[in-house]
Amino acid sequence: MREIIFDTETTGFDPATGDRLVEIGCIELVNRVPTGESFHAYFNPQRAMPAAAEAVHGLSDIFLSDKPLFLHGVDALLDFLGDCPLVAHNAKFDFGFLNHELKLIGRDPISFERMVDTVAIARTLHPGAKHSLDALCTRYGIDRSHRIKHGALLDAELLAQLYIELTGGRQIGLVLASEDTGNAGEMERAFVSAVRPVRPARPHRASVAELERHAAFIAMLDKPLWLDGAAA
Repeated sequence: MREIIFDTETTGFDPATGDRLVEIGCIELVNRVPTGESFHAYFNPQRAMPAAAEAVHGLSDIFLSDKPLFLHGVDALLDFLGDCPLVAHNAKFDFGFLNHELKLIGRDPISFERMVDTVAIARTLHPGAKHSLDALCTRYGIDRSHRIKHGALLDAELLAQLYIELTGGRQIGLVLASEDTGNAGEMERAFVSAVRPVRPARPHRASVAELERHAAFIAMLDKPLWLDGAAA
């Protein structure tokens, strides 16, 4: 199965307020193994780079001034992305910027059905823990010592290693090619989509009588701390 791990750098947080995509980096995996193929491009955002954003990724107005417009690099990008699943960390952010750029030039958006969000996977595996890329690299022993500033291709390379660990480690790619993996493939896709199931409300609730008995019990307590706090 072919998958693309990708990351973006932008001028800010929200394309709806005029922020633009300035860098994209993509890593190709086949059966959870990096193939060595990648795609990397910078784009001229046609707007000034805010100082706060430049402090994160180091991409200045001068550096980006001679880079191509997204319009001129989109075909090569879409050819590399193909029609396979696209994996990103906090993927709605990256999909939002990518689809905004496509919309600006009259191209069809990329379906969110292709989206695999490693933050969602991490939340399922490690509820209550920190789920930033840095925190998860530390948890899984992934070396990021060479990462001084954010960079789309560098972050995609780190994310590719993290994604492999989140989905079972490198041994997942050792399945014999002749094996029938139809059902296994469906189970695997269901896992990596990491959509947390919506659980219905529990069928049992405290009855009126039970609530009354509980209230009577609470009334017997001598100055409970939580009531003192509420009064304060």
